[in-house]
Amino acid sequence: MDWNDLKYFLEVARGGSLTRASDVLRVSQSTVSRRIAELETRLGTRLFARHQTGYCLTDEGRELLGRAEAVEDNMLAFERGASGLAPAVSGLVRLATSENLATDLVIPALPAFVARHPQLRLEIVTTTATVELGRRDADLALRVVRPSHGNLKTRRLGEMTHGVYGNRDYLARHPARGDDPLAGRAVVTWDEAHAHLPAAQWLARRAPDARVVLAASTLRAQIAAVRAGLGLAVLPDFLVAGSDLVRVLAPDQVFSDGVWLVIHADLAASARVRAVADFLAEAVAGSALSGRPVAPSC
Repeated sequence: MDWNDLKYFLEVARGGSLTRASDVLRVSQSTVSRRIAELETRLGTRLFARHQTGYCLTDEGRELLGRAEAVEDNMLAFERGASGLAPAVSGLVRLATSENLATDLVIPALPAFVARHPQLRLEIVTTTATVELGRRDADLALRVVRPSHGNLKTRRLGEMTHGVYGNRDYLARHPARGDDPLAGRAVVTWDEAHAHLPAAQWLARRAPDARVVLAASTLRAQIAAVRAGLGLAVLPDFLVAGSDLVRVLAPDQVFSDGVWLVIHADLAASARVRAVADFLAEAVAGSALSGRPVAPSC
C-alpha cells in the first residue's frame, strides 16, 4: 500500500467532494480521483458511493475511517517530533490567527524578525475558526479564546479590551436616550456566520432591540461602517485607539479577552517554533494588548 493514499481518502471523507480535497491537498481533482480509485483497487472494496451531490462513505469506508485517522495521528506525531530535533532556526512555520491580529500586530513587526532569522519562512493562516494544531493545519496560534482540549501548551500574552465606538458626527446627530448610549442608535455587528463571536453575543444581549443597520464578516468592514456614520459597533480598542472614532462604552462596561499563544506540545522544543513564539510575545508586549491604557471614553 502507498500510505500517501490515506491522505486522499481522509480529505475526501472529510470534505465529501473531490473539489474540497484537491484544494486542501493542492493537487488536481483528477489526481484525487485517480488515487482514490487506486486505493479501492488495492483494497478490493468500494470506499465511496459517487453521487451528484458528492462522495459519501460506504459501510466499508466508514469502517476504515477511524483506522486511517489513527494512522494519520501517528504520522503527524512523528513529524512533530522530528521537526523538534532540528537545531537551526530555518524552514516553514505556520501561524494561525485572526485577520486583525495578523494585519495590525504581527505583520508590522515582521521586518525585524525576518532580518533576525532570514532562513525562516512564516505562513499566516487568518481565520476566525478554530484551527486544528494536532493535524498540522498550523504549528502555533495566536488567539483570544483559550483552547479547552488537545495536547497543547498555552501562554497568556496580553489582553484585548473592547469598547463601543461611534463616529463623532453620528453621535451628535443621534443623541442617546437617557443614560444609555446605545438607546435609539443603530448598530453594526457580525453577520450570521460569525454570530458565535463574543462581540456579536455581547451586543445581542446588551441591545436586543437595537436596529442592525449592517452585518459584516470582518472587523475592517465594521470599522469602515462606523467611520462612515452608519451606527455603533463593538470594536477592539487596540484597532481604533487614537483614531477619529469616539468610545461611548469602556471595556469595564463591555468585555475583555485574553490573548493566548497556543503551541502543540510536540513542537514546544522546535527551535523555529520557539523563535516565532518569542517574536509574538515581544510583539504583544510592545503593543496596546500588553495592558497599557487606551484613549478615554467620551
